[in-house]
This record gives sequence, C-alpha cells and structure tokens, in this order.
Amino acid sequence: MSPSPAPAAASGPVPVGFPEAALDFYDDLELDNTRSYWEAHRHVYDAAVRAPMLALTEALAPEFGAAKVYRPHRDVRFSKDKTPYKDHQGAFVAAGPSTGFYVQVGAPGVRVGAGFYHASSPDLARIRTAIDVDHSGRELERIVGGLVAEGFEVHGEKLKTTPRGYDRDHPRLELLRHKSLALGRPYGFEPWIHTPDLLEHVRDDWRRLRPLIDWLTTRLGALGS
Repeated sequence: MSPSPAPAAASGPVPVGFPEAALDFYDDLELDNTRSYWEAHRHVYDAAVRAPMLALTEALAPEFGAAKVYRPHRDVRFSKDKTPYKDHQGAFVAAGPSTGFYVQVGAPGVRVGAGFYHASSPDLARIRTAIDVDHSGRELERIVGGLVAEGFEVHGEKLKTTPRGYDRDHPRLELLRHKSLALGRPYGFEPWIHTPDLLEHVRDDWRRLRPLIDWLTTRLGALGS
C-alpha cells in the first residue's frame, strides 16, 4: 500500500475539524494494523488526526480545562490482541477521579461523551450510596432520563446481578448496577465534522452533559478540591 498524500499544509493555526483523510487513515489501519503501515502514514496521522484534535481541545480548554490527548499506541502487555495501534484517537478532560468529558475520532466518525469511566471500590461505593438516597438518586435519574430524551446513549460496564447490600427490587437498580457510567452520542459522518462547526457541536454537547459531571464530582470530589 503506497503512502497517502499528506493533507495540504495551511498557513496559520490548524483549523478545528477532521478532514476525510482522518477517517480514511483509520479505515486503512483496521486492514493493516502494523508498524510498517503506521510509519508509512505517520504524516497523515500527524496532520489529519492529531493536529485537529489538539486544535479542538485547545479551543475547548478555556471553558472545560486542558485535555489529555491519548497516545495512539495500545498497551498490549496483558492483552491477547497484539495489534500495536488504537483504532481511534481519543481526548479526555478530567473533572474528577476518572470522571470527565471525552471526544474521539475513528473510522466510524466522531463521537462525544462524559461520565465516570472507572471507579475505585471506595468511589463506586460513594456513587451507589448517592444513588440509593432518594433525593440524590432521583436527581441522577432525572439527569440521565433528560439526556436520553435528547438523544444521548447510556454506556458503561454493568453487573449482571444486584450489587451486594441492595435489594433486587430497588427502584434505581439499573443505575446501581453500573460499575462505570457514561452518556454520549455519535456524530458519525455528519458533513460538519470536517469543518470548524465541529467545535460548537462538541461544546454544546459537553454543556448538556455538565449536569452529569457535576452530580458525579459532588459525590467524588472535583480536581483541585
């Protein structure tokens, strides 16, 4: 496979928005996830994926905080899957312990989300205690229900059984079963993911998701608190 041509260099700051070359890059990576492919197409990754992601997160930083733009390499030490590179590029803005806002680009397009992505045993216990209490549990129900009504999808690892210490007919059992909880939505191949309009879509959705983050950080603590 011959290297793809690099996107045309632009003068001045990198514009927000992922060019089609970013999606093509990940389409091809799914077929050839090797170091040789990566090295031959590194210029495409740098220009079409990493640079626009940095531009997007830097534009969001004044309102949401600095983002961690993840490395493209997979940690394969304990995985049966030894493919060396991730099939997407993600960025995360931390708001609390393993809690914050997320955006990624890959072959399926762009998606956004927010929530808690991992919780220590003490933190998970705090979340479940808050869900169990009527006023705070109902508040989370309203937040999640409102976001679902707006088109967000619920994600996260869940227990198949009832958490220890809780009744199996608990009115908020589905929330209690979550070991991680995030809400998000795919933008897919909407034409505006290639344009600066992407910034406004991500900003608007992260603002919609902020009540979820606020609920979590109230229970878990915010960064710097």
